[in-house]
Amino acid sequence: MAGTCEWVDVGDGLRAYYGAPEGPGPHPCVVVYIEAFGVNDHFQKLTQRLADEGFATITPDIYDGEIYAYDNLDGAIGKLKAMDDDTVMAQTEQCLDWLAGRTEADTSRAAVTGFCMGGRYAFLANAQLASRFKGAAAFYGGGIGPEEDFVGRKTLLDRIGEMQSPILLWYGSEDQSIQPEELGRIAKAMAEGKREYRMTCFPNVGHGFFCEDRASYDAYAAETSFKQTVEFFRTQLG
Repeated sequence: MAGTCEWVDVGDGLRAYYGAPEGPGPHPCVVVYIEAFGVNDHFQKLTQRLADEGFATITPDIYDGEIYAYDNLDGAIGKLKAMDDDTVMAQTEQCLDWLAGRTEADTSRAAVTGFCMGGRYAFLANAQLASRFKGAAAFYGGGIGPEEDFVGRKTLLDRIGEMQSPILLWYGSEDQSIQPEELGRIAKAMAEGKREYRMTCFPNVGHGFFCEDRASYDAYAAETSFKQTVEFFRTQLG
């Protein structure tokens, strides 16, 4: 088992949920971006789970303590609309700098993952903070490649040229917020940009399939994507 997960202060008013693996390390690191509902029980459990797999895992509280129930879409989307990409990237660097001061963490071996809103941030971080990550995994990240984002966020296909590390992209075929045409645009842009990616689309699975607390949870898709992401991170981070 990993050491106890805990809330930590990473400076400038930002807190994060942190899990250190068992043993002195130094261990590879993973940054986790939340869905649009906050650092809830699911993401605290996921932080622990990744720490149990041997990663010094940090989940920044980019929602400043706000948590929304899964049926409160209006509240969650309202908060999501107020988010600023550059602020989240700066908070990510704060977390990495904080980890760099921990003897059990090796930030020269770091990866990033995220879900829903956080899947988009994982894609963005793999470009904007390319020098700091050696791999990324984006789970049903909305807003990466739509023709027009439904909440007005900047789409990200023009950032692909900045990427230095491979990325896993996980989707469900029944995701009403990310249509097959968008998957095609992402795949085309990644190939044209000559960047390494692996895209998986689970059949008959909807948005939010990874989260066991959501009605859309799918055990096969969740466990398959988690196992393969962990194996990918181990390979990338050494």
